[in-house]
This record gives sequence, C-alpha cells and structure tokens, in this order.
Amino acid sequence: MKKIMLVLAVAVTGAFAFRTSDEGSISGKVTPADGASTAWAIIGTDTLKAPVNDGTFSLQQAKAGTYTVIVTAKSPFQDVTIANVRVEDGKATDLGEIKLAEK
Repeated sequence: MKKIMLVLAVAVTGAFAFRTSDEGSISGKVTPADGASTAWAIIGTDTLKAPVNDGTFSLQQAKAGTYTVIVTAKSPFQDVTIANVRVEDGKATDLGEIKLAEK
C-alpha cells in the first residue's frame, strides 16, 4: 500500500512540474512617468491590479480574453480607459505608450 501511495505522489508531482503556464500579461508605459499610480485590467468579474513604477506597469497572470484596462492617474491628470485589450494564452500584450492628458 505504501508503494502505491508513493507512486501516486511521484506521478502527481511530476505532472505539475512539467505544466506550462497558459497565462499572458499586459504591459504599458505611461507618460509622464510620474503621472499614474495604478493599472487595472478587468474581464467579467475578474480584476488584475499592478502599480505603475517609473512609468511602467505589467499585469501578470492574465487569462486569455478581452480586457478593459484602466490607468489611474494622479492629479492633475485624467484616468485613461482602454477597451478591447486582447490577451492570448502564453503571450505578452504590450499597450505601448499611454499618454496622460491634464484635466
């Protein structure tokens, strides 16, 4: 019985060890670099959040689908909403430069 349990434990562990991630990511660069604090990605009821550091952000563990990305701006700038951001399994989606406008 102990041998069977050991074989099962090794098989389960091995299966997870070789599993690849199917998740993608969303990244972007905000200008001015100090104009935003947080980036959000929303799909259905799921939300991802990442800080904006030195003008860049990277939202990790994004499942495949179409997101709305919101960049929360600091005063005197306006928040930016980008609709229809597509993420594919295992791929990075780069939004490029996101220019903030003043209020």
